[in-house]
Amino acid sequence: MDFFTEYGDANRILREVKLLRLLRHPNIVEIKHIMLPPSKREFKDLFVVFELMESDLHQVIKANDDLTREHHQFFLYQMLRAMKYMHTANVYHRDLKPKNILANANCKLKICDFGLARVSFSDSPTTVFFTDYVATRWYRAPELC
Repeated sequence: MDFFTEYGDANRILREVKLLRLLRHPNIVEIKHIMLPPSKREFKDLFVVFELMESDLHQVIKANDDLTREHHQFFLYQMLRAMKYMHTANVYHRDLKPKNILANANCKLKICDFGLARVSFSDSPTTVFFTDYVATRWYRAPELC
């Protein structure tokens, strides 16, 4: 599929790659490699290689009835750390939900899917305008409420 045919998809991919190349944090997924075609004429696909994570938080919650209070605390701690880092950089994810939080067997979490994220270039909340629409209606980021 030629990812340049859909403007919205190409824009989201570019936004995610740009943001993730700048955001370096233990609880944010890392881009390991970007695979480009050998020539500009053949540039129809872009392959982004992320670090390996075994699952997502949605699957962890769904599959484990025995998560303890310590698990919940550790999960919350990691998510808040990542959000503090992002918000300090004026980056707002806007689609934070369990499926966009990757997990591994050591209970380490990493936020992913920055396709709908936005950057605010001013600390003044009056100058920030984002569309209210995001793909997932069941979860709302605090900055959208």
